[in-house]
Amino acid sequence: MAKSIRIDRTGGPEVLNIIDTAPAEPGSGEVRVRNHAVGVNFIDIYFRTGVYPVPALPSGLGNEGAGVVDAVGPDVSGFAVGDRVAYAQSPLGAYGEYHLVPAQKLIALPAGIDFETAAAAMLKGLTVQYLLRQTLPLQGGETILFHAAAGGVGSIACQWAKALGVKLIGTVSSPEKAQLAMDNGAWATIDYTRENLVERVRELTDGAMVPVVYDSVGKDTWEMSLDCLQKRGLMVSFGNASGPVEGVNIGILNQKGSLYVNRPSLAGYADTRERFEQMCGELFGMLESGKINIDVAQRCPLAQAGDAHEALAARRTTGSTVLLP
Repeated sequence: MAKSIRIDRTGGPEVLNIIDTAPAEPGSGEVRVRNHAVGVNFIDIYFRTGVYPVPALPSGLGNEGAGVVDAVGPDVSGFAVGDRVAYAQSPLGAYGEYHLVPAQKLIALPAGIDFETAAAAMLKGLTVQYLLRQTLPLQGGETILFHAAAGGVGSIACQWAKALGVKLIGTVSSPEKAQLAMDNGAWATIDYTRENLVERVRELTDGAMVPVVYDSVGKDTWEMSLDCLQKRGLMVSFGNASGPVEGVNIGILNQKGSLYVNRPSLAGYADTRERFEQMCGELFGMLESGKINIDVAQRCPLAQAGDAHEALAARRTTGSTVLLP
């Protein structure tokens, strides 16, 4: 028997239940992974609360982790029992000791990257890859605005931007988080609880504003983010931490300077095996070179997944959170 987390209904952290089940056998094209570490992400909260619908109830949670191949199903090539692997974008159910993962969503894990780092880095790191390298391919020298710069995605973005020669202005909610963002390579920070975001961006850029804003906060920061953009700038809205952006009059993009908007997702960029491998290769290269270090700041057993969700939702966390089955 193996432990995993299931939800029978959507709601608060109390809907997370630990159950014992026999590990499922992998079907055609599937690999069974014995998880050594599982990533915790805001999208897990969206599924738990019903912001994003699960395919069916009861349901597992989580789609990112790292471990060792435990069993291989029919029609799988390239993976064998005992291989070190990592995954993101798997079907829901990573919160557990074992997880069935389509081989197409699995990647071999280099020996120099440990399981906790991989579990914390796959979804967040690949997100930063498509944000900085694909939504607007940064060349170096740009000044950009990145919300939640001390969080899991933001911490990686600060380091990646610095490695690219990009000046990242990061928003934070406390002096402690500001220091963390600066330690990770942010060029400047703005504490939105104490400072006016738009005015500070104007000051920091000598009135030029920024060509791109990366916003995972959503509703609370939407309009002020648009006001930080240059004419014909790009608004990259990639999350809903404060709630989804709704009721937007598209004409506002014209009024604020012929702006562009992108609402990207990892699935939209890592949409082929070739692109997935290329993105993972670039991420792993950054990790192995030491240009990016993953701060696994919170480690929790499965039984404390609810506490991990509460801390993440309340923005009490820094860096990344992993579950240890």
